[in-house]
Amino acid sequence: MKSQNYHTSIYVNATTQQAFDAINNVTGWWTENLEGNSRQLNDEFSVRFGEVHYSKQKLTEFIPAKKVVWLVTDSRLNFVSDQQEWNNTSIIFDITEKDGQVQVTFTHEGLAPEVECYKDCSNAWSGYIQGSLKNLIDTGKGNPTKKETAGSVLEK
Repeated sequence: MKSQNYHTSIYVNATTQQAFDAINNVTGWWTENLEGNSRQLNDEFSVRFGEVHYSKQKLTEFIPAKKVVWLVTDSRLNFVSDQQEWNNTSIIFDITEKDGQVQVTFTHEGLAPEVECYKDCSNAWSGYIQGSLKNLIDTGKGNPTKKETAGSVLEK
């Protein structure tokens, strides 16, 4: 049986470069709990959601106005039995122009229905991509997890 990686797409009112820039502004849409850099090839950054989730990403593909890929090099998900489920998974953002609109397709390669965190992680990704990232691109204002509420994201 072939795995079905989690993916979702959004259409935004922006240029491909504006979408690309917003994606790389991780603290503007995902979480303010970021250490490191997320702005160029080979940058590495880590994010924390309280004691619930930690992950470290490395930018392995960085094509302006087209594509960004993060390789998860380390992770700790404290709500599943295999706390390192995200290790060696890839988080992919593809940006294309389609029918006069800009489409951002998000894929978390390795996050599949047979993975224990799929339900919680895919629900969280849906909120961040379809809500916060889309809003950041469309309006300039995302809804990242704030430092003071970082632990509550996956506990809802």
